[in-house]
Amino acid sequence: MNKQTTLIELHDLANIIKGTPKFSEETYRANNVMRGLRDHHGTGVITGLTDISDVIAKKNGEPIPGELYYRSIDVKKIIGGYDDNARSGLEETAYLLLFGKLPTKQQLDEFKELLVSYRKLPKNFVRDVIMKSPSKDVMNSMARSILMFYSYDHNALDNSIENVLRQCLTLISVLPMFAVYGYNAHLHYNENKSLVIHKPKPEYSIAENVLHMLRPDGKFTELEAKVLDIAFILHAEHGGGNNSTFTTHVVTSAGADTYSAITAALCSLKGPRHGGANIKVIEMMADIKKHVKDWNNKTQIRNHLSKILAGEAFDKAGLIYGMGHAVYTVSDPRAEVFKGFVEQLAKEKGMQKTFKFYETVEKLSQELIMEKRKTFKPVPANVDFYSGFVYSMLGLPTELFTPMFAVARMAGWAAHRIEEILNNGKIIRPAYVSTNTRKEYKKIEER
Repeated sequence: MNKQTTLIELHDLANIIKGTPKFSEETYRANNVMRGLRDHHGTGVITGLTDISDVIAKKNGEPIPGELYYRSIDVKKIIGGYDDNARSGLEETAYLLLFGKLPTKQQLDEFKELLVSYRKLPKNFVRDVIMKSPSKDVMNSMARSILMFYSYDHNALDNSIENVLRQCLTLISVLPMFAVYGYNAHLHYNENKSLVIHKPKPEYSIAENVLHMLRPDGKFTELEAKVLDIAFILHAEHGGGNNSTFTTHVVTSAGADTYSAITAALCSLKGPRHGGANIKVIEMMADIKKHVKDWNNKTQIRNHLSKILAGEAFDKAGLIYGMGHAVYTVSDPRAEVFKGFVEQLAKEKGMQKTFKFYETVEKLSQELIMEKRKTFKPVPANVDFYSGFVYSMLGLPTELFTPMFAVARMAGWAAHRIEEILNNGKIIRPAYVSTNTRKEYKKIEER
């Protein structure tokens, strides 16, 4: 007798899951559950203490222009004191975040030398890890490289402060190589392009080495390196409550090793709601340019933005990307301080027209969103609105936008991992409310 076997189709199984009722907003409120660890006004629920950075958007309950502090120092003043000659802003910022104070010139020089000493990959690592099975997603390639570093570390499980600091400094140093080499591997093996691998130069800063390693001729201008360095400073840290940094705390609290904690943070950053936002801005701006013939015609721009906001254009999500922020309600200090440097780079690149177009989109978007929400409160542009434009002017491909965010944020993750080890000692375990009613188990023949 022939037996006929019928396999359950995957889409049938998926439909079972899709048929599961979703929780309503009323259910969240009835159980006093702060959805997404935010209260009903969108403010983050306090889950810990940190001395590393502070994000301020309100005082005495009233919205104010946004403020961002690294170890109690206003980030605007950090940028204002940027030393053109040193060209090592991310290194100085990493020192501040890790050790709680600004370095002297001698301390900064010694710290940079220490980072250079860690800027080495194990023998054949590029060939055996990065070049094998190259990923189209550079963030995935970076995650694999970080996890593989565990295998080369004889003290990988040692969570003493000294050893964790060594591991973190190593990752700060090598992450740019993971990013650029991962992209080069993808370009060669997946896109059939020439393979160019430049070794980092010890006399270059992290920002300079990124441009040097990425470009076939290894050349860059002082302004290009400066603007990228400033972008790195502004992305290095943003409070303990952002998704990837909170992930660092959670995984660290479990007693996991440094490579696991940082990989988890990297994977969290990968999401388009977190580190991939500037890519959506670039895609949206390309869509606007496609449909607006005259970049100086505000009516045409406004009409298309209205369609985007109504969910009728671009990705139909009803969002103008790069506008608004989960915390800042009046202004994003990072966007404010960054905008002037974006304009400088646009002048050097002969892209003033595009910069003015961005400014027009920013202004009109604010007006439209305020009209839709029927509010007089401004809707600020966030740092992602201009960062993608900067990366494009620097010749960075979109595949490297989020990896560059990770290169910068590594300093903040390192500081938070060490802070968690020093202060907590307890595993972070949020509670969830079960909405299930109890059911009886039925034998299989009775189902």
